[in-house]
Order: sequence, then structure tokens, then C-alpha cells
Amino acid sequence: MSFFVSNVDGDLSLTTAGYAAVIILLVAALAAAAFFAGRKKKSSGSMSSRQLVFCAAAVALAMVTSMIKIYSFPFGGSVTLCSMLFICLTGYFYGPAAGILTGAAYGILQFIIEPYIYFPLQVLVDYPLAFGALGLSGFFANTKHGLIKGYLLGILGRYFFAVISGWIFFGEYAWEGWHALPYSLAYNGAYIFTEGVITVIILLIPAAAGAFRQVKELANQ
Repeated sequence: MSFFVSNVDGDLSLTTAGYAAVIILLVAALAAAAFFAGRKKKSSGSMSSRQLVFCAAAVALAMVTSMIKIYSFPFGGSVTLCSMLFICLTGYFYGPAAGILTGAAYGILQFIIEPYIYFPLQVLVDYPLAFGALGLSGFFANTKHGLIKGYLLGILGRYFFAVISGWIFFGEYAWEGWHALPYSLAYNGAYIFTEGVITVIILLIPAAAGAFRQVKELANQ
């Protein structure tokens, strides 16, 4: 059974079996995220509908805001309306395990909607790993200014995987006179950190910070 098929221009597309497998992975990742979110409160590790709703809502909000693009770059990547923040929130609410799995689910959904396939390994790096890294925000979930610190760690994690992908898989598109690694560092930093600066400015507004703390309390009731 094949999950990919080659196109005439050299890239790949998903087969029907490939789409089915990806959808199964999406559902499994969300269920696993809710399971780990439930473990934060319940030693039994049971999954409640509340955790599942919050994880799914984070994915939905991230997806919607990712479509509101302030600026799109020619070879992928864009500055969006704080879409990365909503995935980082799941880590802030429920810890790194739930955050990483929710991010991976979001990456899979991004792949379903806008698949960009050159190599199977590139898909893994660009989608579940890069977006899953946003869930690293959970390592600062219970610290002072945890959301801002967690958000910064999350986008650094995404940046790491984006740079690896650009360096290994898309180095041939480097600007004239640039080597693949510095090109990838500059290109991916331009959109990830621009959005990061905008989001941190919003998070520094006391009313916004207070609102997210209240949502966290609601998510963990």
C-alpha cells in the first residue's frame, strides 16, 4: 500500500490511503493530548470531555488565525494573527506532553489542508515535529510569566525544525551568494520571529495576560 504518489514536477502527493492514515494520526494525536491533559489532574489518567474540547478548540483557533496572514513569504511560511500562540496555550494549560501532542495534531491538520511534500522525512520535520515543538511551552506552565517564557521556548522549537528542513531539503532555493544554512536561519527567522514579537507585545498587555490566566483556571476545573 502506497501513501505517496510522484507528480510530473518531482514533488509528491498523498494517495487515498495516505489521507486516511493522516486523518487517523490526527485523531490519535488529539486523543492522546487530551489523555495527558487529563493526567495532570487525575492520577488515573482518564480523559475528560473538557480537556478534549480545549485541545480541539486550540487546534481550530490556530487553524483559523493561520489563514489570516499579515504577510506570506514566497517559499512557504507567513506572519499570521498569532496562530502559534493557541498551540502554546495547550502546553501552558496542561503541560508539555499535552502541548506537544496538540501541536503535532495541528501540524497534521496543516498538512491535510496545505500539503507540501518533497520527501517523506521532510513532511515529518515540517509538520508534526515543527508544530509539535510549540507545545514545549508547557515546561514553563507553572512559573512566573510562564506563558511568555513558554511561548518563546515554543517558537524557538518550531524555528529549530524549520531551519533543519530549510537547510537539508530546500537549500537549493537559497538566495544568490548564500549557503543553505544561513539562508534557512534568515528566511525562517523572518516570519517566525516577526510573529513572535507581535504576540509577545500582546501578551505584555495586563488585560490580555489576566484573560489567559482566567482561561487556564477554567481549562483545569
